[in-house]
Amino acid sequence: MNLKNSSILLLCLLRSGLALASGADAIYLGGDIVTMQGKAPHYVQALAVRDGKIAYAGKLADARKLQGPSTRVVDLQGKTLLPGFIDAHGHMIMFGKNLMDADLFGSKDVADVVARMKAQTARVPEGAWIVGFGYSTKLMSEKRTPSAEELDQVSADRPVTIVDGSGHLGSMNSALMKIAGVSAATPDPEGGAFARKPGSKELAGPMEETALNAVRFQRPLFSGKLADQVATGGAALWAQYGQTTAQDCGVGLGADDIALVMNAIDKNLLPIDLYVCAKDSATDDVINAAYVVNGQYNGSPAGTASKLLSQRPDLDKRYINRVRLGGIKFWLDGSVDTAWFTKPYAINPPGKTGTYVGYRQIPDEVLNQAFDKFWATNMQINMHMNGDAAADQAINAIELAIKKYGMKDHRPAFIHATYLRPDQISKMKRIGAVPSFLTGSVPAAGDAIIGLWGTERADRSAAARTMMRAGIPFTLSHDAPVTPRPDVMYIVDAAVNHLTNSGKLVAPDERISPYDA
Repeated sequence: MNLKNSSILLLCLLRSGLALASGADAIYLGGDIVTMQGKAPHYVQALAVRDGKIAYAGKLADARKLQGPSTRVVDLQGKTLLPGFIDAHGHMIMFGKNLMDADLFGSKDVADVVARMKAQTARVPEGAWIVGFGYSTKLMSEKRTPSAEELDQVSADRPVTIVDGSGHLGSMNSALMKIAGVSAATPDPEGGAFARKPGSKELAGPMEETALNAVRFQRPLFSGKLADQVATGGAALWAQYGQTTAQDCGVGLGADDIALVMNAIDKNLLPIDLYVCAKDSATDDVINAAYVVNGQYNGSPAGTASKLLSQRPDLDKRYINRVRLGGIKFWLDGSVDTAWFTKPYAINPPGKTGTYVGYRQIPDEVLNQAFDKFWATNMQINMHMNGDAAADQAINAIELAIKKYGMKDHRPAFIHATYLRPDQISKMKRIGAVPSFLTGSVPAAGDAIIGLWGTERADRSAAARTMMRAGIPFTLSHDAPVTPRPDVMYIVDAAVNHLTNSGKLVAPDERISPYDA
């Protein structure tokens, strides 16, 4: 079943009781209206809206009784009407920044990347970095990341950097090396690496994981109108794809992330809700900022200020101007090329030699200390993982926290959880972990997963059906901008079909129905 081209109309469906009174603002009819109530599809003939809320959902004849002289009647013309989606894992603020950068998705080769970056120079103000996002070495003819010398062709004196579609790999030019203060003498940080020229320690340009993060953290701050556009542009795109709640799980990856969120709160810029998770290393800064906001907008520690409630009577009291700090995010390993496994890769990624199992990003003691601090709070702990060794690290930390502090309804999120062993799945059910599968990686990276990880691990990837059998709740997520657009129907389609872009079937036993997806 191909869902990517389905004609979908999306509406924010807000909970309310039946109110059979006259004068609906709008009545929707003439299509499949799916309420998403229960484990099997439930349809109604019509839906009536009044004052931004559902007044009635049921038989067409009863909906017609709510029709007044000014009621707008919307004929869906066979399209499907669904409740608004909730983004289970994404990076809306990061994406808002990327909207101003060069689009490198689909780049055919290094020359194509360089040409797109040269075109970007005309759109970037003097003094700003020239940034591009979205290339994939797997789709480029050279099968490698562009070097510093190649990016020097874009500009010899202005900082240039590119980041691949996963957000875990990138490169920089020579001018940026000087600005970032990195050189042959710079050691590789734990959980990352700078590529070196053959036979020397001289930096070649490419960098991955924590090395990349350390450099891009120094990007100049967005301010003024540009800061506004980060929030409004990202939110508009999330809403375009039917989401009424967005997420940015990793605020602090950029030096100005906190300021950008604060700007959106202070100016009340967001038309949809935004759930924020703090990047592990920025947790204290994010919490301190949240404390300041809470003090400014909350009349008392128990509730949202009356001025906000008067503007939005339906406002979730956990949100302030549609923003809520809900969790923390830890990166335990990397992407397809750097996922951390208990057993070696079937085939090493380019440039990796010997027995290669990927690598961890943070020490056990750092993760354990975070659980000591937050396990007893209402802060959700989100952990990025692709390999089973990273899943082991997460499970061990949770089990230790339960032993110390008891079981909590914490629902720690296993972000991606791409490969899990059967014994890990059993433990996840016991500790209340919730996986969030990046099913969009099946089309985009499925061929690489088969080749690098081997068929045994590939056929257990994104194990949604296994979770259903085990009675473990799960979510699907786009992780945009890792998926080029925050497109929910794309990840639903991937969960249903499990086909790579080359047409290979991956993990056929993990396919689920369109309704379950």
